[in-house]
Amino acid sequence: MVVVTGQSKASATPDDAMSSSDAEDDFQEPATPTATQAGQALPLLPQQFPEVVPLNVGGMFFTTRLSTLRRYEDTMLAAMFSGRHYIPTDAEGRYFIDRDGTYFGDILNFLRSGELPPRERVRSVYKEAQYYSIGPLLDNLEDIQPLKGEKVRQAFLGLMPYYKDHLERIIEIAKLRAMQRKARFAKLKVCVFKEEMPITPYECPHFNSLRFERSESEAKLFEHHCEVDVSFGPWEAVADVYDLLHCIVSDLSARGITVEHQCIGVCDKHLINHYYCKRPIYEFKITWW
Repeated sequence: MVVVTGQSKASATPDDAMSSSDAEDDFQEPATPTATQAGQALPLLPQQFPEVVPLNVGGMFFTTRLSTLRRYEDTMLAAMFSGRHYIPTDAEGRYFIDRDGTYFGDILNFLRSGELPPRERVRSVYKEAQYYSIGPLLDNLEDIQPLKGEKVRQAFLGLMPYYKDHLERIIEIAKLRAMQRKARFAKLKVCVFKEEMPITPYECPHFNSLRFERSESEAKLFEHHCEVDVSFGPWEAVADVYDLLHCIVSDLSARGITVEHQCIGVCDKHLINHYYCKRPIYEFKITWW
């Protein structure tokens, strides 16, 4: 009960009395959560999983042991089924993972027994292993073909910092030319050269080094740009021009681009005295449909 004295409201202090509204607020019952709030609430207790776990991965069904999913603790699957995160279930009670399940069986086979996929599925399973952060599987796949060979190839391509930019330039030029001419295909000239300096038979007696080293002033006399659309090189490695051509064609083909190429000669540009550029020139034909 609240006692009201004859003092004015202004003279009353907070410690002397509470208003009736304050008292009512103190004794109000907690508000009932709305349906929206209840739906957004997360489970307060850790989620419990059965020993045998039914899974629905993008509409494909799998069944495995809980210990299999937790095989490697630093993986996404181990974290998902640790109980710290809420995993939704489908209408049949299967735990749902919103991911294409085409290669999930290969993931489970590795977690169960260390089994690796056949060669034709290695690249696809590697992408799934990246998504699920399964380090041991990634390491194993990188040590077999075709990924092991790809590591060697990338080490070679790393010698050319603008390799990817040049690939994009080939595609862009071919697309623009085909569109401008309303043609099914487009042709462009590409120079691929390994040597650091132009070579002619006349140079051999004058330079004993395989790199044909010259002074800075002499080197400037040989600086020029071949009249081509794109130029790759130079580089220092055992891999030769044909190896780089194979890389270019393979990478373009991997992007769904039909490409043919043939050597149409050399640059043959006069540089100084009896020196001529002998860099090979290739004609690339890009067919769009």
